[in-house]
Amino acid sequence: MFGKTHSTKTAEIDKKWILIDASGLVVGRLATLIALRLRGKHKASFTPHVDDGDNIVVINADKVVFTGRKREDKIYRHYSGFQGGIKERSANFILEGRFPERIIEKAVERMLPRGPLGRRQLGNLRVYKGAEHPHAAQNPAPLDVAALNRKNARS
Repeated sequence: MFGKTHSTKTAEIDKKWILIDASGLVVGRLATLIALRLRGKHKASFTPHVDDGDNIVVINADKVVFTGRKREDKIYRHYSGFQGGIKERSANFILEGRFPERIIEKAVERMLPRGPLGRRQLGNLRVYKGAEHPHAAQNPAPLDVAALNRKNARS
């Protein structure tokens, strides 16, 4: 009558390499798509407790865009653990700084589940601020995020 629920084993996992060019893409929409693919939810063989997502390489992370006034108004906070130790940085400050790729990394990290599996899945994400990446040997397949939805990209 009903089929059995499929549970993917570690030996059955087929991980692909995907290349995403982030120039002109909206941060939140890009991050949701990356988080979905890192978890493996786009596959029919998705299993919640197994890392069966893809490896993702993001290039041009410094050319990512925010909608509205978020570039100036959005504030990233972190707490040192000490009294008065809350630090604030604007999105513009981070994007123009030394590590603009942290914007995408943090957005994706906060969309993945916390715990050992989420940390392992986040390890499958590689973000680079320029157009060069050292993963040419893996032959990553390009994914055109802008073509998926007209709201994904801003000029």
